Amino acid sequence: MLKKGILAVVMALMFAGVVAQKREVMLDKVVAVVGGSSILYSDVDQYARQLVEQRRQEGYTSDRDPMNEALEALLTQKLLYNQAQIDSVAINDGDIMSRVEEQVQQMVAMEGSIPALEAKHHMPIFNIREIMRQRYEEQAYAQSMQSEVVNKVSVIPGEVERFYKSISKDSLPTIADQYVYAQITKFPKSMTAAKQRTRERLLDMRERVITGSAKFENLARMYSQDGTAMRGGEMDPSPLASLDQSFAAALENMKPGQISEVVESQFGFHIIQMLDKRGQLYHFRHILLRPVYTSEELGESLNLLDSIADLIHKDSITFEKAALKYSDDASSKMNGGIVSNHDILERFNAFDAKLTVTKFLKEDFGRFKSLDDYNALRQLKPGEVSQAYLTEDMLGNQMAKIVKLVEVIPTHTASLNEDYLRLEEMALQDKQEKVFKEWLSKKIDAMYVYISPEFRNGEFENKHWVK
Repeated sequence: MLKKGILAVVMALMFAGVVAQKREVMLDKVVAVVGGSSILYSDVDQYARQLVEQRRQEGYTSDRDPMNEALEALLTQKLLYNQAQIDSVAINDGDIMSRVEEQVQQMVAMEGSIPALEAKHHMPIFNIREIMRQRYEEQAYAQSMQSEVVNKVSVIPGEVERFYKSISKDSLPTIADQYVYAQITKFPKSMTAAKQRTRERLLDMRERVITGSAKFENLARMYSQDGTAMRGGEMDPSPLASLDQSFAAALENMKPGQISEVVESQFGFHIIQMLDKRGQLYHFRHILLRPVYTSEELGESLNLLDSIADLIHKDSITFEKAALKYSDDASSKMNGGIVSNHDILERFNAFDAKLTVTKFLKEDFGRFKSLDDYNALRQLKPGEVSQAYLTEDMLGNQMAKIVKLVEVIPTHTASLNEDYLRLEEMALQDKQEKVFKEWLSKKIDAMYVYISPEFRNGEFENKHWVK
């Protein structure tokens, strides 16, 4: 993730905030032009207000004039958009329309009806949709263009070391307490029965759609356990290679309008509705359900792990041997139950064994792991084992777990040996920022830019804007 200054350039003005204020056309004016795109005073004013409010909520302030900061962010977004048109950068049109429709439906629900929404914003709903489409499209092109620039940037170990040495000791980040821990997990014995119940629920939904008694998208909104539920289960058009293998195999030979049989993937169970195919991109909806267990079924797993914990407490078996013998987590049981930080491993594509990360910050639990683990660990001392508790794995499947706190690494200043991957992330961000600034300066010099006189004396981070 790039620093706030760069991230700001791809932030779009939120549509609801813009149209909520009825513009006085006579008072509004163009304050800047980049390429073929203009920026209105009202755009800058609204964005500046959002910046101030965002920072107020985050608890920090900026020395820069928010109007000038907002203008520079919008200038950069417009330049990225125009350059994306020149370079024929691709975006996902289906995703834009899905976002527009989702936003429109939320706005309609908030106002109570389409006529009420039209009355509030003094325009018909098709105009609202078109304004939103234009804004989302511009944002998508800007983001895609910036990604084209920075995603090509990488760092090698020598650059990380030089970056580390270039930072003054006072500027080095402080790494908060980190936890190293082991786990033993157990799914309920009744998993087969729970899976069958899930299949039957999906078969019933499939039958309702086929017979016309329910719409697929409505069932997805009500029951799907996937993030696409709000969009009626609709996924962005995707190549088969990007999908789960079982899911892709079912989708490959489907025809538009067809409803699949129940498909089991690593994420759970699905039924799929094929919408259309565009070249190698498959456009579809799906409903995802995961097995759900009764309290009695979950209680059996808890009791089993409590009995294992009791054996460990009595020194009848070591945690490491118990993990190997009883744990259902294939990724940790062979390593004595020690848990690897999948978030960091995936972020850096660091699958080499020597780069395995087993240290967790509190924030790592909140973002990509269950806080249940953190809540259990913070009550333990190194070497202690928790009681059994219920939680979910990374795919949302219910299970029971016990954990052992192996080590707490105290808060410390980052070092190259102990915190290499986190320093690598900082070095990459720093290099991406420099590369982007250099690219941006060259593009500003090559593109038509006009800034209204009252803004020309403002503080710009990139001095190339004022020509």
